[in-house]
This record gives sequence, C-alpha cells and structure tokens, in this order.
Amino acid sequence: MTAAAGSAALLLGAFVFQALGYAPCAMCIWQRYPHAIAIGMGALLLFALPILPILIIGALSVLSTSALGVFHTGVERGWWEGPTSCTGSGLDVSQMSVSELLPSASSNTSNLVLCSEVVWEFLTLSMASWNAILSGVLACLWLVAIARHQKVRWHGVADVS
Repeated sequence: MTAAAGSAALLLGAFVFQALGYAPCAMCIWQRYPHAIAIGMGALLLFALPILPILIIGALSVLSTSALGVFHTGVERGWWEGPTSCTGSGLDVSQMSVSELLPSASSNTSNLVLCSEVVWEFLTLSMASWNAILSGVLACLWLVAIARHQKVRWHGVADVS
C-alpha cells in the first residue's frame, strides 16, 4: 500500500506542476499511466484477491515508469534521440503544425512542450529524472512486498518486524 501511495503522491505532484503552468510533454504523459496502474493495484490489495499477481503488476508498472523516466532524461540531455513526434529530431520544427509535433496537444501553441526541453529542475535533475529515481524506490518497495509475501507463503510466518 505504501508503494501505491507513493505513486499517488508522484501523480498528484505532476498535476500540481501542471496546474502551476508547467505543461507536460508527450513523454511526461506516458510516465503517468504506469503510476495510475500502481494506484489501482494498491486499491485491489484491499480486497481478498490473489495478492502475488497484484504485487507483480504493481512492481512492473513502477519499473516501467522509471525506465521511461530514464529514457526521457536521456532525450532531455541529448544522450539519444527521442520520438520525432515530440522532439522534432531531424525535422524543421518551425514548419510543423502543433498536431504534427504533439498529437495530444491542443491547438494553442502555448501548451506545446518538446520532450527534449527541460522545463523545471531541482538539484540539476529534471522532473523526468526525479520520476525515474523515485519510481525506482517505489519499485524496491513493491519488490520487498513480493519477497515478504513469498516468505509467508513458503514458511507460513509473517515478518512482523
């Protein structure tokens, strides 16, 4: 449940930044979906359902958003190219329409954010970098929950420490 709450906090943080005027790029939006899945898995833990598959899906979801954050960080720092739909790599961006650059953006150009631009950073790390790091921590929490569940299954004793 703690890991799912962490995903909820990260997702809420993304929405707060958006409300403060930091428009998300396409890759930022992609990183939100796995957090929503992790939150859903946390909610499912409240019911008497098979626990192990829920824990595995929760772990995989935050691992995937962490990987997306690492990829996005690499795009922002120029380590590799990102999707041409949101970076303009190799294309004349000035000649492209908003819908070509970012199909999910509105027709208002002030909402357009390229995935290769850092719009906010803290301690030299962008939001994508922080998502990668914090989601990695959440993945560890999910993996600990899996290990504890397996220990109880194999030994029949709950670890209460």
